[in-house]
Amino acid sequence: MKYTRFEKARIIGSRALQISYGAPVLVEYSEKLIDPIDIAMLEYDKDMIPITVVRN
Repeated sequence: MKYTRFEKARIIGSRALQISYGAPVLVEYSEKLIDPIDIAMLEYDKDMIPITVVRN
């Protein structure tokens, strides 16, 4: 599914918030990545974020 830039921003922001509160990370990442936004973007690029968008 192709997301708009607004949907992408909302998905990454929501997932970064979950990660910052201690949610398990779904991809392997380097120890250098400590920012939840960078980790969420990595998950988004690998299509591993468990968030869906419902369009009407």
